[in-house]
Parts: sequence; C-alpha cells; structure tokens
Amino acid sequence: MSSDFLVEIGTEELPPKSLLNLSEAFREEVVNRLSGLKLNFGTVSSFASPRRLAVVVRALDPMTPGQETVNWGPPKSVAFDQSGMPTRAAQAFAEKNNCPLTALADMVEHDGKQEKLCHRASQPGQSTTALLGDIVSGALAALPIPKRMRWGTRREEFVRPVHWIVMLFGNDVVNTQIMGLPTGNRSRGHRFHAPNEIVIDSPASYCQQLKQAYVLADFDERRHLIREGVHAAAKKAGGHAAIDDDLLNEVTALNEWPVPLVGHFEARFLDVPAEALISSMKSHQKYFHVLDDSGKLMPIFITVANIESTDPEQVIRGNERVIRPRLSDAAFFYETDRQTTLAKQRESLRSIVFQAKLGSLFDKTERVASLARALSERTGADGALAFRAGELSKSDLVSEMVGEFDDLQGTMGRYYAIHDGEDPEVANALFEQYLPRFAGDIIPTTRTGITLAIADRLDTLVGIFGIGQPPSGSKDPFALRRASLGVLRIIVEHKIDIDLRAALNLALTQHIDTSTLVESADHINKQVLTYMLDRFKGRYEDEHIPAEVFQSVAARQLSSPLDIHLRVMAVHTFNQLPEAEALAAANKRVSNILSKQIDLPDGREVNQALLVEPAEQTLATTLMELTGAVGPLLETRDYTNALKELAKLRNPVDQFFDEVMVMAEQSEVRMNRLALLQKLQALFLNIADISLLVPAK
Repeated sequence: MSSDFLVEIGTEELPPKSLLNLSEAFREEVVNRLSGLKLNFGTVSSFASPRRLAVVVRALDPMTPGQETVNWGPPKSVAFDQSGMPTRAAQAFAEKNNCPLTALADMVEHDGKQEKLCHRASQPGQSTTALLGDIVSGALAALPIPKRMRWGTRREEFVRPVHWIVMLFGNDVVNTQIMGLPTGNRSRGHRFHAPNEIVIDSPASYCQQLKQAYVLADFDERRHLIREGVHAAAKKAGGHAAIDDDLLNEVTALNEWPVPLVGHFEARFLDVPAEALISSMKSHQKYFHVLDDSGKLMPIFITVANIESTDPEQVIRGNERVIRPRLSDAAFFYETDRQTTLAKQRESLRSIVFQAKLGSLFDKTERVASLARALSERTGADGALAFRAGELSKSDLVSEMVGEFDDLQGTMGRYYAIHDGEDPEVANALFEQYLPRFAGDIIPTTRTGITLAIADRLDTLVGIFGIGQPPSGSKDPFALRRASLGVLRIIVEHKIDIDLRAALNLALTQHIDTSTLVESADHINKQVLTYMLDRFKGRYEDEHIPAEVFQSVAARQLSSPLDIHLRVMAVHTFNQLPEAEALAAANKRVSNILSKQIDLPDGREVNQALLVEPAEQTLATTLMELTGAVGPLLETRDYTNALKELAKLRNPVDQFFDEVMVMAEQSEVRMNRLALLQKLQALFLNIADISLLVPAK
C-alpha cells in the first residue's frame, strides 16, 4: 500500500537569495531519483523556510517493481550435439546462469532469427524504505551549491550546518543517516515563538504542525501573505506599495512567520533622488517603499518582521533608527557629488582600468564619444550632443553614490548632468546608455540615448573580440551576449536603417591606433558581425519562429539588422501560405540542379525563341510579370507582399517540372532552360533562400 514520504533538512539560516532555487532543485533531484527506480508516486511538494528544506511525496510505492533478467546463450545447433546432449558451450552457459544441465532442453527460445538458449530470472523489488537514505543523500549532493562548508569536527559539507533530519514514510520513521546525523521525526518550530522540538506525526500533518509552531513552511503561501500584507499596510498608510519580485522572494526567504510593519523617515530625505533612497532601503534593510497617487516616493517604508512582537511599536522604532543613518549617508553622498561636475569627475577615470589591453575607462569614453558622433548620421541624433554624452558616459562611476550603490550607474549620471546644466538629451542619454538591462526591459527613447547605447556596446564588442577574448561556453565576463541582443533590439524596434558591418568598422577605427588587435580589422569585423547576428536565433526561437526561417535569410549574408528582421518576418508569413511547401521544394530542386552546372554563367539571358514547351513559356511570362510587380515592393522593403506575389509561381513551377525536361539533349535548349531556372532562383533570392525551408532529412 502506498504511503506519503516526508524529508526535512533542518539547518542554520540558509542564504536567502538562493533558498528558492535550492528548494526547487531539491524537489527535482528527489523526483528524478524516484523516477529512475520506476517508483510510482502522486504529487510532490517542496517547502522552504530560513531554517529548513523539505519535500513531501504523496502516495509513494512501498516497493520498487520486480525485474526480469534475460540472458541469451548459444544457438540450439551449437548448444546440443546430434544426439541432443549439451555441448561445452551449453555447459558454460549453465554454469554462468547457475542452472542444471537437465533444465537446458526447456530453455530454448526463438529470438526472432533462430532458436537459442535463454535464461530468464525474476528479481524481486526492493523496499522503498531501504532506498530512501541513498535517494535523499544523492539529491543533497547534487544541489547547485557553489561553495559548501564544513562545521564542527564533521567532514560532511553543505551550504549551512545541518542540525536535524526528519524522514517519515507514512507514520513510520525511516531509520538511516543523512549528513552524519540520525534521521527521526523531531523538527523545530520558530526560533523564538516555539523553540522546543516538535514531533511530526505524519507527512500529511507536517505543514499544520509547523504552522502551530509559528512556521509557514510553504514558500508560496508566505510570499502571498507578505505581498497582501505589505499592500494592505501601504494602503492603510495612504499610499501604494512598490513590490519588486526579487526583493519579495528575498524577504520571503528571510521570514518564517512574517509580520509587515509600517515605519517612517524624515521628509527632508526626499530631497535626495528617490532611486538612491529606494536602493538604500532595498539593498541594506530589505524594506518595501511606498508611493503616493502621483507615483512619488513617500517618507514611509514597510519592513517585514520575523516575529509577532508584543510591542510592535518598539520594533518599528528600531527599524526607523537603523534606516536613518543609511539615508543620511545617501544624502551626504548626493551633496558631496554635486560639489563637482561630471566633466571634472571624468579625469578620475584615467586611473580606472576598463580592460588591461584596452586602456582605462577614460580611454573608453574617448572611443565611445567619437563613435557616437560618427553613428549619429544613421541614428538621427545630434552629433555634438552624442559626442558630449559619450565623453560623460562613465563619469558617475567614480561618484560617491554609485560607489555605494552600483545599481545607480546612469541614474545618478542623469541627475548630476541636469545639476551641471548639461543638455537634457545628454542627461537622459547617460541613463539610457544601459538600456535594455535585461530581457524584456525598456529600450532608449531619445536619439542621443539610442546612439550612446549602441556606441558603448559596439566599442566593447570589437575591443574584447579584438584582443582575442570572445565569450566561450558559459563564460561571458563582459556580457557580450546581452550587449549584442541590446543593439539588435534597439535597431529593430526603433527601425534604424544601419549597416552593422559599417558600424563595426567605425568602432574598429577607434581601436586601430592602440595596436592591441590580435587579428586584422576585417577578420574581427567578420567575427563580431557573425556573433551578433547569431543572437537573432535565440530571439526568434522565443517567438516560435522556426530556425529554418532565419537560416533562409541568414544565407543571404546581410548586415542590416532591420533588413534581416523584415525579411525573417516576411518569410515566416510566407511559410504559412499553402503554396510555401511546394515552392520551397521546387527551389531546393532548382538549387540542386544549378549547383551542378559549373559552365552556366551568372545572369544569362533567356532566349524567348528557344522556349518551345507551353509550360516553359508560361513560366517565363509569369517570371517577367512578377519581376515587374515585385521590384517596387523590394525597393520599399515590403517583403511580405513581395513573397505573396511570388507565391503565384506555384502552379507555373509545378507545371514546368511536370512537363519540361530541363536537361534536354540540345545544348542551346538545355542552357536556356537552366537560365530560366536561374531567373526563378534569383527572384526569390532577392529576399531569402527559401530552399532552406525544406526540412533536412
């Protein structure tokens, strides 16, 4: 009869930022090991709090299924002599399988080809209880823990010291050892509200018993209660809570019995940029900030206490006392930074290395400024403003504020630029240069910001590739993948008509004088261009566009991201037309035929007088008509409608291949028909190589 299984690993406080990942990984590892033993089970739940990781498996089989082993031996003709007596081969088979010679005659089976000796043996299943210790130990050993620790005199290693293990199968304790500790049924509740041991009756009662001991073991339940509690507290205080999911997860991982409390800070701190105050509250104190109806920061914060205090006001006062010096520091940094200008701060960049072979951050701003001015002709930005933004782009990195809160890079640059009297376009560009920061993030909106964001990323890309340190495997210390995706997103979504090959050449020009490039500029350009355009693959996979659609466009070896994108979307639309499959197959056939004709010159004209078959005449006429119709569409990059026009070729092409012998005996006729196919291929190649839409066999 199946039973529920519970395992709880009791520890010292676990790292809050990795708790959720550890919990999910623990569950997955247990499930994988149970499945590997072919055990049947029902739903599997994971639980995680600051001092525990737990998994409950419902309706787990008590035994693994029995197994039958099959050993094939020699053919019957080899196993027995003419008189039917076992040969030495049969005797060896009997010894190997521990069976009597007299039984061999009854062990002959047909394997589908011939009769052979066959020994079958049944192995009984194993007790699940006997296997659970190894299952849990293996799951814990496989958890993604970058750095494990030892404690006391033990040799066992884990992310934090382990103090108790609960393992129950049904109502019974699974007696084994995990992490050098004996398993049992004794857990522990809240460190302060219920410090004594708790005897867990069964896996089914686990959550309720912990709840009675002031522990909400279910991570999702705690997160929901915190979210609702924080929103309610903010509403009661007259505002709206701004809840960041990462912070919410971290706070959930820090609390076993969460109690939201509202605190206040002096309104004078609101003179400091809101982003700095929020960063201080989030990073140092794990507080949620509160906004008014207009979206402005209020002098209110919400903390989540891990205790139900008899005097909550004292807890609030303690938190207010702690946050005051933090906000005072932010105010001091802000005031100190504004006593100089970004232009003066820029000089400090000379002593900060960007990359040993690529110079200082000051050198980088020199390159980025020149590149931004050069790119402004294609992006529509003012060249002088783009150059100025490039010069000041990294100055805030040496400010006191960014030194303390590195997530404010760019944000403080914008504030300080406004304070210095810089053009608003320049100020906004200092913030927008880092956009997008992650998948789904916003992109720059100002022309100067767009230009600076592209220039900064291209400079990094050509520089790192230029010194021979491209990304390898999972190692990408300069975030070149993200930089490439950012450039592509900005260009495509803002419909910027820019040739990436030419832009990379401009970027490389800024590096030529440094003599640090390990390859020729042309070679590096090709490397970076290929790397960047390959990032399109992942983008289109996320949009569920088949890989062969992108490959059909990539085969054209284009270098304008916007043009590539327009073609990909057009081919994707074409690929869903009823004519697409037949035309792709026909183009594949044409490609195969033409690839073998080494004597056929490119652009050979079709001689109308040599078109003797009605089907080839029809195809030639249709090609001529469509060439005229498609031309204007190609000029405006209306590739979608161009391919819709070319879809009209399906019937003429099908008829041509059904009725016309391409490789005619007469040389003139054969070459003319090949020229006709060349015209057909070229018409499609104006957009993409649709022969690649045919799935590989």
